[in-house]
Amino acid sequence: MFTVGLTHYLVLAAAVFCCGLFVMMTKRNAIGILIGVELLLNSVNINLVAFDRYRPIGGTDGQISALFVIVLAAAEAAVAVAICMNLYSNLNTIDVDRGDALHG
Repeated sequence: MFTVGLTHYLVLAAAVFCCGLFVMMTKRNAIGILIGVELLLNSVNINLVAFDRYRPIGGTDGQISALFVIVLAAAEAAVAVAICMNLYSNLNTIDVDRGDALHG
C-alpha cells in the first residue's frame, strides 16, 4: 500500500513555492502578483502542517502557526486590494510598472 510521507509534502510545497515565485516574477499587474504571494504563503502552510504532523512529539504548534499565516494572508490581501483599487482609480490600470506615478 502506498503511504504519503513527509518528503511528498515537502516536494508539493516546493512546487507550489516555485509556481508562486514564477508568478510573482513574470506578472506585471498587481492582481497577478497578489496571487503569487498567496501561493508562497500556502506553500509555507503546507510545510508547517507537514512538519507538525511528522514531528515525533505530538502537538498542534504547526497548525496554530498556519492559522496565523492565514490571518496574515487575509490582512495582506485586504491591503493589497485597497492599493489596487487606488492604483486603478488614479491611473486606470493595475500595471505595477506605472505605480511610480503615485506620489503622496
